[in-house]
Amino acid sequence: MFTYFVHRVLVMIPTLVVISILTFIIIQLPPGDYLSNQLEELKSQGESASAIAKIAFYREEYSLDKPLIEQYAIWMGFWPGPDGFSGMIQGDWGQSFAYDLPVREVIGDRLGLSFLINFATIVFIYVVAFPIGVYSATRQYSIGDYGFTLVGYLGLATPNFLLAMVLLYYANVYFGISIGGLMDDKFVDQPWSVDKALSIMDHMLIPVVVIGTSGTASMIRRLRANLLDELQKQYVTTARAKGVPRLKALIKYPIRMSLNPFIADIGNLLPDVISGSVIVSMVLSLPTVGPLLLEALRNQDQYMAGSLLMFLALLTVIGMFVSDVLLAVLDPRIRLSGGATK
Repeated sequence: MFTYFVHRVLVMIPTLVVISILTFIIIQLPPGDYLSNQLEELKSQGESASAIAKIAFYREEYSLDKPLIEQYAIWMGFWPGPDGFSGMIQGDWGQSFAYDLPVREVIGDRLGLSFLINFATIVFIYVVAFPIGVYSATRQYSIGDYGFTLVGYLGLATPNFLLAMVLLYYANVYFGISIGGLMDDKFVDQPWSVDKALSIMDHMLIPVVVIGTSGTASMIRRLRANLLDELQKQYVTTARAKGVPRLKALIKYPIRMSLNPFIADIGNLLPDVISGSVIVSMVLSLPTVGPLLLEALRNQDQYMAGSLLMFLALLTVIGMFVSDVLLAVLDPRIRLSGGATK
């Protein structure tokens, strides 16, 4: 198990390197960049030479006049830039040209709030999906099974952003409250406190439900199908014939074996939740990284976009790592054999 753990950690390093290369290529694909677009706009508006000189300074300061390979090496911190070694691996995420601030200052609390709301959404999905999936599988074709199946199909068919707009409308019209944002306005620029934390918890309920609806519905269907398949196997029939109590016979093997795909979905669930929360964050005015990433990609703010994409990639790789480790703990058959056949 220790060898498996170490191997998975070591695999994460080249995986992140490959992702960083793909990320850099993606943000370089559109013609031009933020500075070149700004330069053309300033020239068309007849701006002063000082503004144009500032853009030229940025281009030289951040090595944007270098070849792409060298730009990538400097961005990651593998190669010294004008100020020596500084890059992603040193904690320097570069400059946001659109905000004229370091990326770390622009992102600020958005990373923490994004992680919080996505983590809460994943917990919501598993807490709701697990008991419903088990109930539907053990009571197949019952009224409850049909009811949860209908709700599941509705959850899969309803776009998250549409559900968010419906809740916004009804909350405002019938209850006179606004569920936009992730905290009360008075706490936006205030330091962290108990009241601010409670305000965030109050505002998180609707976003978590909206973002987690489709994930919960698909997880219920998957767990139900896996458990139904296990319940039809011979070992379950044998256990019941030997007089093993129904609950014990259900928990000891069928549920345990049906959890493999359930846990394996942790790695896929995290990027799905993040990608599904971008439009919802815009509709609900949530201060997360989703709208910021969309704005950075639209403006070709390459350091901002690259840093956010790497953050999302890191969360995805961590999610895959957690799911692999949990699967190895749950199922002893999942292990590394070092290439040997036994």
